[in-house]
Amino acid sequence: MVKRGIYISIIAVSVLYGESVSDLGSIDVNATSSKAKKSVIKKRAKIKTKPPVMESISNDDIGNIDVTSSPSSITVNDVGGEEVRSADVANSLSKTVPGVNIIRRSAVANDIVVRGLKKDNISVTIDDSKLYGACPNRMDPPISHVLANNIDRIEIYEGPYDVTQSGALGASVKVYTKEPESGLNGAINLGLGRWNYRKLSGYLSGGNDKVKFELGLSTETSDQYEDGNGNSMSKQLDNYIKSHPALAGKAYQDRYKDMSAYTKSTLMGKIYWNITDNQELKLSYTANRSDNILYPSTPMDADYDNSDLFNSEYIIKNLGEYSKKLKFKYYKTKVDHPMSTRYRKIAVSPTNKMGIVKHQLQSEVEGGSIINEFVLGNNDIESGVDFSRRNWDGKYYMHDDMPFPKAKLHSIYDVDTDDYGIYIKDRYKISSLQIDSGFRFDHVEIDTPRAGDRDRTFDGIGANIMTHYTLNSNTTLFLGAGTAMRIPDGKELYFRSKTGAVVGNENLDPVRNYEVDLGAEFGYGNITSKIKGFYSYLQDNILYNSTLPNGVGKGKYENMDSYIYGAELSASYSYSDTLHFDTSVFWMEGKKKEPLTGQKDTDLPDIAPLNFKLGATWMPMDDLELKADFIASARWDKIDSDNGEQILGGWSVLNLKMTKSWGDSLEWIVGVDNLFDKSYAISNTYKDLTLVTGGSPMLMNEPGRYVYTNIRYKF
Repeated sequence: MVKRGIYISIIAVSVLYGESVSDLGSIDVNATSSKAKKSVIKKRAKIKTKPPVMESISNDDIGNIDVTSSPSSITVNDVGGEEVRSADVANSLSKTVPGVNIIRRSAVANDIVVRGLKKDNISVTIDDSKLYGACPNRMDPPISHVLANNIDRIEIYEGPYDVTQSGALGASVKVYTKEPESGLNGAINLGLGRWNYRKLSGYLSGGNDKVKFELGLSTETSDQYEDGNGNSMSKQLDNYIKSHPALAGKAYQDRYKDMSAYTKSTLMGKIYWNITDNQELKLSYTANRSDNILYPSTPMDADYDNSDLFNSEYIIKNLGEYSKKLKFKYYKTKVDHPMSTRYRKIAVSPTNKMGIVKHQLQSEVEGGSIINEFVLGNNDIESGVDFSRRNWDGKYYMHDDMPFPKAKLHSIYDVDTDDYGIYIKDRYKISSLQIDSGFRFDHVEIDTPRAGDRDRTFDGIGANIMTHYTLNSNTTLFLGAGTAMRIPDGKELYFRSKTGAVVGNENLDPVRNYEVDLGAEFGYGNITSKIKGFYSYLQDNILYNSTLPNGVGKGKYENMDSYIYGAELSASYSYSDTLHFDTSVFWMEGKKKEPLTGQKDTDLPDIAPLNFKLGATWMPMDDLELKADFIASARWDKIDSDNGEQILGGWSVLNLKMTKSWGDSLEWIVGVDNLFDKSYAISNTYKDLTLVTGGSPMLMNEPGRYVYTNIRYKF
């Protein structure tokens, strides 16, 4: 209480005042309607297009499309309207954004990798509120706790260029949900797909200039998907066990082999109140409920994943020259995640005296901030102070309800992580030059009550600068440099296995990223293109060492300097008013400075190979859109073999989609992913995850041919 009181006092005297500062710009890759999209194509065909970073086209011209961008950010707009395949936001991003890959664990709730970095190396926020999954095995990553139908847009800041969030080491992923609108409007969606996929969702929004509200509901379920060879998720596990018969207990019991892959439901409610002309209160609550999520390549499945997100903002505008917008924010998020062997053969084995083994974890974050925005000359300035407390706790159970011995064994024992932060960012514009810069300081205290474990304290500074210069009407050049720190999390510091063996290393140092980004954007006639490269030096990178035995010395995590570098080329071309092409190529390499203790391999894990995307959009009529996307990957042969990664073959898939609309009210979407029913894998088997393993961990194939349809009625 004393610390919080001191913190509140500091806030009271530290807030800087200021006008609305727009975030780093964004480039939209999805429109909200067929008409809007066709309008974009017509603009590209008839206007001499400048690089997006130099030109902003009014929303009055092209509906909800924003074509302003920053070299370090990408915005995917109208996710809820465009992404109708399933609730899996990670899968959608991997198909849309160069440099984003996924870790395939299930039919839903998969994790993202941005430029070879994942987990806490990426900051994920929902409406600027922190949320952490409870599972140390990443069965419930933060991005999985918001469903696609509730999302308005997602902003991705690549590199250490977002000082508004602590721990944004390699990327900041900001998810923003739909907001209430005046009047009375809403939508009803019905989605169907192969493998008995069913989804029903809808929202209702309304109000006036004084008070607005929104209520959204959805429910979704699917059977297990089949890969291109016709193997269901449980069949993939059976095939692996055939080669590793000692793992027979990991197989699903016969009565569960054909059970559904997951069921998900969500409720989202929002109220916006304009108290006066310059004061506004925003309140929102989201409840996510997921049941019986199967993870065949993992020894346990999730009994359920429940999350609750409460968010509040109080905004005061135009307080004076040094405060054009002052924002007070408080939020609380909570995740409950029990996983168990309930559906596996080992749970009913006569030689298993423990019965169903369950590992239940909770993660709770409470935090707040005070943010001020103002304009000073040619400078748009935003400053803020923030605080968050993350509590993480996990326990093991036998027979589903009996605590393990050894003092009711905890995997992660009631770990509190308190983060006190302050930041300032500035956008300076003069003539053809724009400079974005930022600075952040964090003081972090980590505490655990487990006897003998060491509490930790960290202080860290982050800073960045990104410049872009308009060389001429067709070309913009950009160059940026930045650094950010990420502290070790509760698993990396303190984790214990159910036998009590030490896995975490309480002596870890924080990771620091030193990064340089550079590139150029070009626009000639109907062609726009961007080329950019990056080099990231990760000082004291936290890596998993499978060679080290559990419970000996420093556990299985250690610090090792590493580096990642890569390049991206993207382009778009409007052939005519109705036909548009876009393409991207992304490539990167990653190395450890030296091998980890007892190992020889210097390849970094999760460094996916060269990826290529080519898309075509044809709009023969205003109310009809046809899309084709070809996605391909090179052979994945630069792997961290000492830590479980495997060589994966190259692959290519073709996805097709048709959207037909009738006015502004009715829309029908039908599509097919993986048209030729290819069997392939896109995510590797790094042993920092607990996987079913008999030497080389089990590899999960991607879904085979997936046919889906969605009908949406808007009013």
